[in-house]
Amino acid sequence: IILALSIGGLVGPAALLGFTFFMATTAAFVAPAWQAIVPRLVPKPLLGQAVALNSVGINVARAVGPALAGLLIVNVGIAAPFAADAASYLFIIAALLWWRMPAPAGPPAPGGREHVASAIVGGLRFAANSPDLKAALVRALGFFLFASAPMSLLPLVARTRLGGDASTFGLLMGAMGAGAVAGALV
Repeated sequence: IILALSIGGLVGPAALLGFTFFMATTAAFVAPAWQAIVPRLVPKPLLGQAVALNSVGINVARAVGPALAGLLIVNVGIAAPFAADAASYLFIIAALLWWRMPAPAGPPAPGGREHVASAIVGGLRFAANSPDLKAALVRALGFFLFASAPMSLLPLVARTRLGGDASTFGLLMGAMGAGAVAGALV
């Protein structure tokens, strides 16, 4: 939808913010499923390394994606990053169709599938009653609450302080992602 709107020149600030909110919300629901696949892809002794590599991959994408998007916007047009994103999903769909998930070891889980709403309530109940998880969530909230402020102000910094454009913003975002990768490697 956002690709079609951007090709038609119909993407304003409200639409962009709305679609960004929608994509981030859906990503929050999809991320646990992707992370749950990792233990099925590698042997248990390598799980820690696989999780770290997965994290580095996410941060490499965070470094390269915005920089590439900025260059595409400046050189091709506003619809180009959305077209590239849509095309990337074709590779993901092909990989998922090709992959055959191994059967889980042990007996099947009792009770069958759980509905999303009851799973969310169960997860919240578990978090409320787990002191260790509660402490981790409070630390994460404190960090991400303040860590998101520079990222949300970055477009303003790129334009007003640096006199840049979309490619400047993309390079700044790329620098943040590169810093995250360097931190993960250290």
